[in-house]
Amino acid sequence: MKKPRLLLLAIALVCSACSAPGIEDYADNTPRFVAEDFFSGPMKAYGLVKDRGGNVTRRFVAEINGSWENGRGQLREKFEFDDGEIQYRTWQLVPADSGTQSVRKYTASAGDVVGTSIMSVAGNAVFMQYTLQVPYKGRTINVNVDDQMFLVAPNVLIAESQLSKWGFNVGEIQLTIVK
Repeated sequence: MKKPRLLLLAIALVCSACSAPGIEDYADNTPRFVAEDFFSGPMKAYGLVKDRGGNVTRRFVAEINGSWENGRGQLREKFEFDDGEIQYRTWQLVPADSGTQSVRKYTASAGDVVGTSIMSVAGNAVFMQYTLQVPYKGRTINVNVDDQMFLVAPNVLIAESQLSKWGFNVGEIQLTIVK
């Protein structure tokens, strides 16, 4: 009876060692990300879209303008892709109860996002997961997005987004936002 328990314990330890860091793991990192400060005023973003094999399929530049009123934020984004396509997105950010002192949370929604997402902030990190409606071959498909953003300097935010469909990796986005 001891061997199966030891085996289960060993498997649990190995699996926990391989798990991805949570937002709380970044709580002590600086510079501290404050959504109301960073997401205010004009910003410029530069990014790459990669397919599941890691090949760059598109490049883009985005103009972002953030504003806050009565504690609620709005991010207006205009993406210009290298193939001439232009996309617009407007995020609504509303502070939410975080339940902890080290993690601040906001509800986040946009017109092409299915439902409402939770944006979690701790230290220099911002994590968000949502389902994005993406134009694809003349129709719209839902793609799951797992965003991890890190403030690396007071005016520079670097983001990596993993894209998946039915649990399978379909690509990634790398993005740098400069305030």
